[in-house]
Amino acid sequence: MKTGMFLLLIGLLVFSSVFACSSDTVIIVKDARLDILVAKQNQINKRTAMMTSAGLYKGYRLQVISTAKRDDANKMKTDLMNRFPDQKSYTLFQSPNFKVRIGNFLKKEDAEKYRNQISKFFPKGIYIVEDTIEYTPPEEEQE
Repeated sequence: MKTGMFLLLIGLLVFSSVFACSSDTVIIVKDARLDILVAKQNQINKRTAMMTSAGLYKGYRLQVISTAKRDDANKMKTDLMNRFPDQKSYTLFQSPNFKVRIGNFLKKEDAEKYRNQISKFFPKGIYIVEDTIEYTPPEEEQE
């Protein structure tokens, strides 16, 4: 008789716990400001994915010349500045060569388009290279 009562008691406990769980409802009330915070965090994540560990932006430049002669590199840079004043040009020394690069492009497609324009004046040896670039995000991204 004791085991029968014990089994009946266990059965009632299991039944009541299943019944109690099935009738519970959870209502979550979310603060609308959380959506704003999530959107800002997404924007920050996108921006940091575009940056190096030093805080500079990853992008592309066009390498126009690589030469061991400093004078040739300086002449090329002057020519680029005269022909393309809308883009900054850079001289980089990586021993034993001086490299002249132009532009600050976030997307490779933009660099490709500009390479097509430059290749009219300099038909040989223009390469798209990955580099850290100068970039200032628009105001809406900075907030």
